[in-house]
Amino acid sequence: MAATNWVVLLLTHPLEFKTLLQFWLYYEQKRDIKAIQEHPTSGWDRQSMQRCWAFLDLTSRSFAAVIKELEGDLARTICLFYLVLRGLDTVEDDMTIPDAVKQPILRQFHVHTVTPGWKFDGCGPNEKDRQLLVEYDVVVEELNRLPAHYREVIVDICFKMENGMADFAHKAASTGSIYLERIEDYDLYCHYVAGLVGEGLSRIFSASGKEAAWIGSQLELSNSMGLLLQKTNIIRDYREDTDDQRFFWPREIWGRYGFEEMKEMYQPGNEQRAQWVQSHMVVDALRHAVDALDYLRFLKNQTVFNFCAIPATMAIATLELCFMNPTMFQRNIKIRKAEAASLIMRSTNPREVGLIFRSYARRIHTKAVPTDPNFLRLSVALSKIEQWFEHNYPSFVRIVEGADGKARAEVDEYDARGRILNAQNARDAALLQKGKVEDLKNGIAQREVKVNGNGSGEGVVREGRGMEETSVKEVAMYLGAAMAVMVLFSGVVIYLVIHLSGETVPGYHPAGAMERISKVIENLGTGVAEGRGEL
Repeated sequence: MAATNWVVLLLTHPLEFKTLLQFWLYYEQKRDIKAIQEHPTSGWDRQSMQRCWAFLDLTSRSFAAVIKELEGDLARTICLFYLVLRGLDTVEDDMTIPDAVKQPILRQFHVHTVTPGWKFDGCGPNEKDRQLLVEYDVVVEELNRLPAHYREVIVDICFKMENGMADFAHKAASTGSIYLERIEDYDLYCHYVAGLVGEGLSRIFSASGKEAAWIGSQLELSNSMGLLLQKTNIIRDYREDTDDQRFFWPREIWGRYGFEEMKEMYQPGNEQRAQWVQSHMVVDALRHAVDALDYLRFLKNQTVFNFCAIPATMAIATLELCFMNPTMFQRNIKIRKAEAASLIMRSTNPREVGLIFRSYARRIHTKAVPTDPNFLRLSVALSKIEQWFEHNYPSFVRIVEGADGKARAEVDEYDARGRILNAQNARDAALLQKGKVEDLKNGIAQREVKVNGNGSGEGVVREGRGMEETSVKEVAMYLGAAMAVMVLFSGVVIYLVIHLSGETVPGYHPAGAMERISKVIENLGTGVAEGRGEL
């Protein structure tokens, strides 16, 4: 910015001046691809790769900044991945190329992109990225230098994308239909041009080893991440695309509000209905917000996270800017530089990104009006963002800095949920102290492991408190009771036999017999009690 612009900004927007000044003073570039120590991974020592980096700056300044800060060879790989897809998209977007010429180029682009020396100069003179295809041979040269596991992903995604683009381009050329009819067609188109980009990036992250291997298989979340960014750009670029005769908003949405052509939305007198169409498009884009947040929570590498999080926060800020903003129908609008700088500095972890999404969701909701036909659906979509944040980062748990300078979690006691959590923790601690936790768990064995001096585990298992002693006593009691029952039963049988047959036995004296039987039973009982088992 020129000095005069800084002065004007200071006088008109002092808070934005402060933010930009902080960004300029404190935000450090994570990596300099031109540094000598970075040449082995950035490829800056080769003229062809320098030209590729220059094309990246020309085609996308916003993406170029975050791509260059990726670790190791990820920066060079994703730079080439972006240029390949940008070249493919340039051919597809160029309305001056006849369909008969465009179709074979599109459907064979994955072959051309690894064919040494291939380039294309058939784009119209007004196509902004025409020069990239004119010098595409440098991209081919550098792409063939990539390791095979990177190159295979790029070629595979290019193959899938080129066929999808070719199908849509051929449909428009052969049927004369310039509109996407259904929301399903809109989603499919966005999948081809952006969802597949998300899939390719996830697979590259996994192949690099900087993210988990299973990240590459998260196709739905990767697709949603791409669709959120693409749909936001389509909403924001309404006027520019309409003037260039490119129509991406589906007729199923704008047709239900009484429009026959998309260009009618920026004509005087249609402002309110145009706002309802815009609101519907924003609701459709917000469908992917929660999936995008889930995807970001899976990322572990800081540079990869920044690369994905910064465009996502820019997208939600752009949706808030466009929502209920009639200026969007008259010209292309963008978020202010200070706001972008603030988002870049804040987008460093999933919790902060969640806070950003929640903040902009609340701003969108404050601008909504009950007369909007999409008011209820919009409220539900925004509440899902609130719900996601509350589920993953409860508001009654605050992150504070401890005395040692480290962050720690602290429960807000003024919140009823915090008091409930503290009460539950206190109850659990009391039960643990009294030794009743094991009783509540139905006597689950408590295992203790003693670690010897060399670090190996010497297993010692206790089956509960005093469980071994209790088992011995119980067995002794059962045996004693069983023997007592047997002795008693035997005595009764002997008594009955003697009593019933006593009159036929000579010399039988009932009183004496009963006395002897009583002594035998008494001696048996005494022996059981003393554990001797003697008569």
